[in-house]
Amino acid sequence: MSTPRPDLAAPHWLVQLLRSSPVPVPWNMVARAVAALAVPLAIAYAAGDIGVGALISTGALPAVLSESAGPYRYRARRLGGATLAATAGYLAGLLTGGTPALSVPAVVLVAAVSAVISAAGSNASVAGLQMLVFCVLATGQHATGVRVEILFGCFCLGAAWSLLVALVTWTVRATSPERTAVAHVYVELAAMLSATDEAVSRVARHRLTTAMNTAYDQLLTARSWLSGRDAAYRHLLNLLSATTPAVEASVAMVNAGRRPAREVIDHFVALSAAVLAAQPLPSPPPAPPGEPDPIVAALYAGLVRIGKGDDRKRRQPAPWHRRLREWAASLASGPLTWIAALRLTLCVAIAEAVGLLVPLERSYWITLTVGIVLKPDFGSVFGRAVLRGIGTVIGVGIGAAVLGLGANGWVLVALSAVFAGGIAVGKVRNYGIQSAFVTPLIILQMGLAHTGDGSVVLARLVDTVLGCVIVLVFGYLLWPGSRRPRVGGRLADGLDAVAKYVSHALVEASSGEARLARSRARRGAYRALADLRTAFQQAVVEPSAHGRQAVAWWPVIAAQERVADAVTEVGVTIGRGVPPPDPADVELLTAALGELASAVREQREPRSVPLPDAERLSGVVDQLESAFAAVRGPDLAERAPLGLVRRFLPHHRRT
Repeated sequence: MSTPRPDLAAPHWLVQLLRSSPVPVPWNMVARAVAALAVPLAIAYAAGDIGVGALISTGALPAVLSESAGPYRYRARRLGGATLAATAGYLAGLLTGGTPALSVPAVVLVAAVSAVISAAGSNASVAGLQMLVFCVLATGQHATGVRVEILFGCFCLGAAWSLLVALVTWTVRATSPERTAVAHVYVELAAMLSATDEAVSRVARHRLTTAMNTAYDQLLTARSWLSGRDAAYRHLLNLLSATTPAVEASVAMVNAGRRPAREVIDHFVALSAAVLAAQPLPSPPPAPPGEPDPIVAALYAGLVRIGKGDDRKRRQPAPWHRRLREWAASLASGPLTWIAALRLTLCVAIAEAVGLLVPLERSYWITLTVGIVLKPDFGSVFGRAVLRGIGTVIGVGIGAAVLGLGANGWVLVALSAVFAGGIAVGKVRNYGIQSAFVTPLIILQMGLAHTGDGSVVLARLVDTVLGCVIVLVFGYLLWPGSRRPRVGGRLADGLDAVAKYVSHALVEASSGEARLARSRARRGAYRALADLRTAFQQAVVEPSAHGRQAVAWWPVIAAQERVADAVTEVGVTIGRGVPPPDPADVELLTAALGELASAVREQREPRSVPLPDAERLSGVVDQLESAFAAVRGPDLAERAPLGLVRRFLPHHRRT
C-alpha cells in the first residue's frame, strides 16, 4: 500500500492549517491555568477590587503561555526563565512607555535580542518571546494612570503565584512525568504490534518513535542534578535503554508483516502499568520451544533484556560556560539566526512606525501581533499569521459578546477560568484555538483593569489584523527566500542519518560499546525522520511554491522511513544464528544513500549505482530502489528551485 500524499488543491492548505492535533486534553495543564489566572480575579473580587486581580493575573500569563509537559526540573527552568524574562521586559516597557523616543528603540532592541537568543535552545526561545511580548504590553500601561511601582508589583505577585501553582506538586510527584513517558513507550509498542493494517501500523510506528524520543529527552534532562532522586531517574533510563532491542525486534516484525502472540502484547501493557505504579516488572512470557525464526527469537530475547535492565554510566551535566560557548559558536556558524533576527527586527520597527503614524487606540497590539507571529523558530510564518488572524476574529467575537451582555462579578471570574482552560487545550491542539481563547481573556483583563468598556474589542481586532498584514507582506511575501523550499536540505540530512544507521545495524555488534553505538545510530535515524516529518508538516500549509515542493518531497520522506524499517528487520537477526551481510554489500548500501543525499543537495537526478544482489538484503534494496524512483519521480520539477537551501545552509556537505 502506498503512503497517502497530501493534495494541495486550492482550499486544502487551509484544511491542513486548521486541522487540530488528535492529542488528549491535558487536564493537569488546564487545572493549573485556571488556578493561575482565575484565582487572583476571584480573590480580588471578593475583596472588592477586581481590577487589581486583573493586574495580578496578567503577571501569571507568562507561565501559562510557556507551560509544557515534561520533567519538573525542565518545567522549572522553562517557566522560571520565561517568567524572569517577561518580568524584565515588562519593567523595561513600563519605564519607557509614554515616551516614544524611548519606547520605540527599547522595543526594537528587545525584539532583536529575542530573536538572537532563540538559537540557545527552546527554553531560551520561549523566554525571548515572553520578554518581547510583555515589553510591548507594558508600553501601553501608562494610559491607565496607575503608578509604575504598583503595576510592576502586581505583575511580580502574579508571576510568583503562577510559578507556585505550576511547581507545587514537585515534592510528591517528582518522577511522575518521566514514569509516564517510559510507560507510554510500552503502550505504543502494544499498539503497533496490535495493528492489523499496514497504514495503521505505520502511524503507530511514528507514534512509537515520538514516544521514545520524548522519554529519552525527559530522562536525560531530568536526571543527575537532583542527587536524592538520581537513582530513580537512572533506573528509568536503564529500563528505557534495555527496551531498545525489543523495540528493534518489534519494528522488524511489523515490517515483515507478522504479528506476535497475544501474550507479548499483553506483556507490554503489563509493563506499562508496572512502570506507572512503580511496581516490580512482570516476568516475560517464555519463548516458544525450538523457535527457528530469528526475528521472533530476537523479540523474546528483548523481553528478557527489559527485566535485566542496562547499566549506563552517569551523565555529567555540561558546565554553563561550555553551553555559552556552544551558543556563541552557533551564532557564528551560519546566517540563519541573523537573518531571522533581522526579519523580526524590521517588522517590529515597521509596526512601531505604524503605531506612531496612524491614530489607533492601543496600537501596541500591532507590535505584539508581529512579535508573536514572526518568532523565528515557531513554524510557518504564513500559517501562524493566518491562524492568529482567524483566532483573533473568533476571540474578539467572544469578548464583544461578554462585554456586550454586561457580564460582571463572578460571571467574569467563571468566564476567565473557561478561557484559561481553553488556552491550555489550544497549546497542544492548534495555534488558532489558543489565539481564540487568549484574545477574550486579555480583553477581559484590559477591560477590568483599565476602561471597563468595550473599546478594547475593536482596537484588538484592527491592531491584530494590521500586525498580521505587516507579517504577511514584509516578513513573508517580500522577504527573500521566505517562500522557497527548505525541506530538501533536511531530507538530505535524514538520508545521511539512515546511512550511518546502515553502517552500524548491518554488522555484528560483538561488544557492549558496539551495541550502544548501533542503538544510538538507530535512535538518530528515526529522530531525524521524525524531525523531517515535522518540517514537512510546517511547510505543507503554505499555498506557495514552498508548500507545493514540500508535497513533492513526500514520497522520498516515506521511502526513507521504509528503508530504515527494512534495515531494522535485517539487523535484529544478526548474531542469532544468522551471519552479518558481506561488508562490501553494506558499503554499496551506504554509498547509494550518499548518492541520494548528494542528488538532493545538488538539485539533480541521482546517478545509477550498483546495489547488492544478496537475498537477505532484498527488502532493503527494494525500498532503496523505491527511494531512487521517488527522487527521480514526476514531481522532480516541483522540487527544482533548491538553490537557497545551499546558500542559507552552508554547513550541509556537498559531494
